Amino acid sequence: MQFCLKARIGCVFPDLLALFAALMLMLLAPMFGQEASSSGIAIRGTVRDSADKPVGSAVVRLAQDGSFAVATTNSQGEFEFQHVHVGHYSISAEKSGLRSRAIAVSAPADGNFSPIVLILESTTGQTKSEAGSQSAEAMAFADKPDFTVAGITDWTAVGGHGSDASLRTSESLARDTAVLKPENTVGNPPTFGSASAEMETETKLRSAVAKDPKSFETNHRLGEFCFHIGSYGEAIPPLETAYRIDPANHANEYELALAYRETGDYARARDHIRKLITQDDNADFHRELGDLDEMAGDSVVAVNEYEQAVRLDPSEQNYFVWGSELLLHRAVWPAAEVFRKGAEAHPKSARMLAALGAALFASAKYDDAAARLCEASDLNPADSAPYIFLGKIDMAAPDPLPCVEPKLSRFVQEQPRDARAKYYYAMAILKRLKDSDASPKPRVESLLTEAVTLDPQYSDAYLQLGIIQSDQHNFEKAIGFYQKAIDANPQLSDAHYRLGVAYERTGEPAKARHEFELHDEIEKEQAAAVERQRQEVKQFLVVLQNQPAAR
Repeated sequence: MQFCLKARIGCVFPDLLALFAALMLMLLAPMFGQEASSSGIAIRGTVRDSADKPVGSAVVRLAQDGSFAVATTNSQGEFEFQHVHVGHYSISAEKSGLRSRAIAVSAPADGNFSPIVLILESTTGQTKSEAGSQSAEAMAFADKPDFTVAGITDWTAVGGHGSDASLRTSESLARDTAVLKPENTVGNPPTFGSASAEMETETKLRSAVAKDPKSFETNHRLGEFCFHIGSYGEAIPPLETAYRIDPANHANEYELALAYRETGDYARARDHIRKLITQDDNADFHRELGDLDEMAGDSVVAVNEYEQAVRLDPSEQNYFVWGSELLLHRAVWPAAEVFRKGAEAHPKSARMLAALGAALFASAKYDDAAARLCEASDLNPADSAPYIFLGKIDMAAPDPLPCVEPKLSRFVQEQPRDARAKYYYAMAILKRLKDSDASPKPRVESLLTEAVTLDPQYSDAYLQLGIIQSDQHNFEKAIGFYQKAIDANPQLSDAHYRLGVAYERTGEPAKARHEFELHDEIEKEQAAAVERQRQEVKQFLVVLQNQPAAR
């Protein structure tokens, strides 16, 4: 018998290790018991209906930053998540089309946690006026959008504006936007405790399955355990068995679909999510189906699923995923519209504003983009992402952007050990004082020197130090900085070119020719790589309302 914990750590003698584990458990069971009870926090509660009666077999979901754990209530409506790490979570319940309001919970370090009560209602736990207000807010935009994703077009119809540098920056920001994290995601996803506690838990679960192999509960719990420690392949057999026993259990089928997804079996995963949607038109299921469609290469189908998720639930997550999908596929105007609506519905979301800034930059609205990113940095000054976005767009925009320099100055104050803060602030100062004889070069040089001290592999900072020395005709010093930039990043083509120029100025034409040749080779390779990347990303063909399709 292959243990899912052993599969995760790559054990090669399963029978011997199982025997050893059993002996150790007999000897050390009290120790393991103490460790399991003291490691982590238990989040408990009950699920009740609108008549205040306990609801059995309800699915309870504890989520944090895209990771989640699922529990099923007992006949008394009770549920429990054990060994949860300190952090902030969202918890909700559902059964037979009824849902509870999602509740934000914080697991404190002292473990002093009051039981939670989740009430199942047909309006997801909201009053009629609240539900109507949110529904109207979502439907006003999602039911009648100003655009339609009609299909796929060639990458040359990307809809970008400005120079190639601006286009490359906007494409980079689109990728960076898709991985922005929501706020309040402190801590780790729920776990079952330490490795020893996990081994003890798995041994007990497999023993229970061996005693009662036709039990839904024992198979489901074993599959759930393997899934949540990351052994997705080992989770599939018990989850499949549990599904055959009780195909109506949504929690088990959902975890089975996610296990298929994690093992790359997107077809089976999609089949199960589609079946779940026919039984329960849930926004989470549509978003998950959109993810699976994107993984399978069906981008147009995916974006439609994300739109449907927003119609059903105008949450920050759903708006963000929909907009990110549009931006990634170069539908920049629709993406900006979705992020704008999402920012109006969720004004405290820093990542929504940052994403809106990225979409506006791709639309060549540089000043508006900077304004939104500056607002995002104000919402959470400790978050580095909006500052990084600001630094990138300021470097790529044709002129200095308003509000950027003071925000990057604050970035340096907030994150004094972050080399990127020093670099982008220095570049903002340089851009503002371009062509000015009064530029405070010592300040810029000091910031760049601090950047390479903090990060000795910061090739772009070395390159800028070399440029400063070249501008002052200190070519020997410039050569040293260019060489350090190339040592840190041999593919930095501009460093090769500028090093060639410096060699020319110091009377070394052979070395100069060599660097120019390297520059040309790298530029050609990088241009080909960019073209391949653009060909791989399917560009959406967007039809604007009352306008013909782009040709």
